[in-house]
Amino acid sequence: METLPDYLRPGLQLLSIGLNPSLPSVAAGFYFANPRNRFWKALNASRLTTEPLTPGRPAVERLFRHRGIGFTDLVKRPTRGAADLRAVDYQAGAARLLTLIEDCQPSVAWFHGKLAYKQFLRRTGRVIDADAWGLQPLTVGVTRVFVTPNPSPANAAFSLGELVAWYDALADLPAVHR
Repeated sequence: METLPDYLRPGLQLLSIGLNPSLPSVAAGFYFANPRNRFWKALNASRLTTEPLTPGRPAVERLFRHRGIGFTDLVKRPTRGAADLRAVDYQAGAARLLTLIEDCQPSVAWFHGKLAYKQFLRRTGRVIDADAWGLQPLTVGVTRVFVTPNPSPANAAFSLGELVAWYDALADLPAVHR
């Protein structure tokens, strides 16, 4: 299966966790590659970066090497959309992601969207209230959990300004050093 590589290592400040790779992202070879996806615009407008980044693999690698921001997905199978994912995808993905978080112990696991977070909770047997945005009561070992709206073009209910506000709230966490 062709998919996006994980950017993981111990000591990450943030681990960015998407639902699953989009087909345009896999074709382009980097996370959030769909030109309509608002991740890069929100990131560049937020306090999570100190300089504007041009979307692409070099930007992902720069965030990984110099800012301690890793990237992965709950489900590694690329699809056209969330509706194409199956229960077996979520089950395998959640077990894999839990192991990755436990092994790497990032300061913060950053879920893009409640769907990814709720599927992770459900498939790992955690029963907590997951209806709020922002910092969650759950920790995975030493890793805190933060949930922001998904920047996907399929989630247009949230404006770019709202995404930036959530990214700034993430940047304000003591565990996230700028």
